[in-house]
Amino acid sequence: MVTPSTQLTDPAIDTTKEQTKHAKKVTQLHPRFLEVKQHCHLSAAQLKRYSDPAALPSDTRSAPDLDVGFGQQRALKALQTALDIKASGYHVFAAGENGLGKRTVISRLLTRIAADAPTPDDWVYVHNFADPRTPQALSLPAGQAEILQQQVSQLWQQAKKRLSQRFRSDQYQSKIEAIKNATHQKESQAYDVLNAEGKQYDLALTFRSFDNKAVFVHSSQLPTESSSAADTAAEHTPPASPKSDNPQSAAKPNETAHRRGKQDKVPSGDDEYEAELDNFVQKNHMQKRLSQLTIALEQLEDEANDAIEALHRDIARRALQPLFAPVYQQFAAQPQVVDYLKAVSADMVTHAERIVNGDDEEFVTAALATTPSRYAVNVIVSHAPDSGAPVVFEDLPTHLNLLGHVEQITQLGTVTTDVSMIRAGALHRANGGYLLLEASHLLEHPYAWQGLKRALQSRKIKLSSLEQMLTLTGSLSLAPSPIDLEVKVILLGEADLYYELLELEPEFDAVFKVRADFHDDVTRSPEHELALVAKMADIIDHASLYPFDRNAQAALLEHLSLQAEDQDRLSLHSDLLIKLLHESDRHARLDGQHIVDAHHVMQAIDDMDERSGYLRDLYWDELKNGQQLIQTQGHAVGQVNALTVVSYADSEFGMPARLTAVIQPNIGAGEILDIERDVDLGGSLHAKGMLIMTSYLRALFSQHHALNFSASLAFEQSYAQIDGDSATVSEGCALLSALADVPIDQSLAITGSMNQLGEVQAVGGINAKIAGFFDACREQELTGQQGVVIPIANVQQLMLRDDIIAAVKAGKFHIYGVQSLSEALTLMTGLPVDTMNKKGRYRKDTLFGKVLNRLLLWDENQNVDDDIEDKDAKQTSQKKRKAKKKKDKKKRRQRQEDKGKKGNDDHSSADITTADESPDIAQP
Repeated sequence: MVTPSTQLTDPAIDTTKEQTKHAKKVTQLHPRFLEVKQHCHLSAAQLKRYSDPAALPSDTRSAPDLDVGFGQQRALKALQTALDIKASGYHVFAAGENGLGKRTVISRLLTRIAADAPTPDDWVYVHNFADPRTPQALSLPAGQAEILQQQVSQLWQQAKKRLSQRFRSDQYQSKIEAIKNATHQKESQAYDVLNAEGKQYDLALTFRSFDNKAVFVHSSQLPTESSSAADTAAEHTPPASPKSDNPQSAAKPNETAHRRGKQDKVPSGDDEYEAELDNFVQKNHMQKRLSQLTIALEQLEDEANDAIEALHRDIARRALQPLFAPVYQQFAAQPQVVDYLKAVSADMVTHAERIVNGDDEEFVTAALATTPSRYAVNVIVSHAPDSGAPVVFEDLPTHLNLLGHVEQITQLGTVTTDVSMIRAGALHRANGGYLLLEASHLLEHPYAWQGLKRALQSRKIKLSSLEQMLTLTGSLSLAPSPIDLEVKVILLGEADLYYELLELEPEFDAVFKVRADFHDDVTRSPEHELALVAKMADIIDHASLYPFDRNAQAALLEHLSLQAEDQDRLSLHSDLLIKLLHESDRHARLDGQHIVDAHHVMQAIDDMDERSGYLRDLYWDELKNGQQLIQTQGHAVGQVNALTVVSYADSEFGMPARLTAVIQPNIGAGEILDIERDVDLGGSLHAKGMLIMTSYLRALFSQHHALNFSASLAFEQSYAQIDGDSATVSEGCALLSALADVPIDQSLAITGSMNQLGEVQAVGGINAKIAGFFDACREQELTGQQGVVIPIANVQQLMLRDDIIAAVKAGKFHIYGVQSLSEALTLMTGLPVDTMNKKGRYRKDTLFGKVLNRLLLWDENQNVDDDIEDKDAKQTSQKKRKAKKKKDKKKRRQRQEDKGKKGNDDHSSADITTADESPDIAQP
């Protein structure tokens, strides 16, 4: 099959001699030609299969119920096998072309199955009080996650309110005051005892004004006015300092005055030294005692603080216990939840004062939240009770959308996160059910496939930071505990992608062990036609379209058979059917009708054909203007109208293309030059067809005579890529026509593949090819002789246009189905091809006989030429020899004449010499 944007030309026109031969042949048609023509001719009934409207519902409203698995029983059986097996790796790859409706079929089937399946558990993430970096995952029965979230939120609100009330009550204040007073009294008593001890050494306890530190000083260093000193000491004494009504403290001013009187006396030098030394030792001793007292007082303060904290915990525990007790009872069947609630209660008891004060961010409710993140219950996935298993389709399967992620916020340049920012992925939502993914979309996103594979193999959903994986940084983030995974994943994709994954991903087959193949079409039978009508009715109801009557249904079924390129098949492409239904409904609405008929369907088909026919119209414009040379009448040698298909984007149409063959006799040994292949315009399939045809011809004639020629084949006016082997038969016809010097009928076009035995094989795009040549003939006027020659194997694929069928019925256009190259050549040339005589040789009036005659003629001509050359060479050689002999004879005669003349001269000289030399001669 040729599938380029092909533009092809017509070479020469018939010569007068060829036209004369053809005229004779028309008047005397060969019986074999008439036999083959009658045998291969197709009737109009064979060109299209019509649906019987009477066997269809009156309109789609009375259509039967839809069978979800219609036409895809093989795929659904494979899917059911995977669903029944709970072992690891039994996930499904649904293979089939885009537009078949794989996702719709699988989703509907899974929805039915999931409705009766057990509802999976809910999952929540909560703060881990033991390790805040690893939030804890809790599972709850379906519907309980949101209840837990609401209960914890209410607990927080009530706890905060109740704690605030208890910590601001008079009872609490009185207990705190009692603890402080008791501590103050103990501190005062300790200071009084130490002060009394210091008096023995004439030392007084006072507090320095600049740092409020207790020190012992000599009585003489106290302020002059005792009242001022007492006031100063009292001013700097902490709450636990001694009180002024102490008897010892009251005696302090008189003693100080007495000592001051003693000091007023002037001591002697020795006495003064001894007094200072004694005072230093005593003061040092009392400072040590003061340090010991300070440590004791700190312990006393710690005990007081512990008592206050114990009071806080006791108050908080008594306040919170009535709040938490009913919630414990509510979730008694979930020990993990009860343990978590107890941890929340213990944490609130521990931090009751911070909760009441509200001065810590960890215990302040964030924006858009009702609970601090510390006590937040983050519902990852929740299901309604008895709702069945989830069926999830993720249209953007990125790593984050599949496995979930942890969000982060930036506040004042600091990146923070918490348990409330954990977000669920598609695997979380589908856990316990089914997940559908487009394989091509999954492979588009980095790390998505790796993350999915890891989760399915480990059967756990573990959130990981994609940022850390990409940047290789160690930034601090949460590491939530993994969640158990139990899911069936169905990947949707084309078969080519499945084979690529098998080849490039070693572990793919271990994860997706089941392949479900979806068919492109289904057998055309009355039952399947009704099932397709049910599918139409389902689409119509879903899209709220007008109903379609039985004639419209029949037109749609015929078009689906055309799309399947088979009279006995119906296309299952849902996208095409949906588009056709919508556009037919549009035409009915434009006509003001409330039911769609066959006319509206045909209008929609014509509109779709026109939209995709821009490139085709450009070709036809060139054909009309004479830029594309196509001859649909007359005869020509080595020239064939080949049927091709031009594929461009989503459009496909047929175009006739001129194929020519040229022979160079007495050059080469049967080589055939494929111009398309040599200039890299021919694809591998086209090259294969050429080699098969070449092998067939060599095997056909080399046993009878040496192939003393070379040939070349080319599609004229073709400037784009050509591929496919559907031109093999047309190439063979053109080449044999040129070899035999027999013209081919240009009113016929031909297509077909061929094997090495000369058998014609089926090709693709047969309906478009026939329509293309018919349009070309109609453009140049139908003569009643025009037609196409196609493989007989393609007859079952014919779903031709009604105007072509009408032309065939009227005898204005003909379609022939052939089984072999011989039948095709007979139709194209009007001659028998390979009839043999009794001696097993091709008859002279057959096409092959003419080919052998030409081969012999070329050989004889070559021999005659060789003889003429040999005779000329011999005559030339003889002439040269004669000329040489004549020349040699002349030379000898000349030498003899010269010798005779020289002899006369020698006689006279000899006489003279003898007379002179005689004495010498006489000597011995």
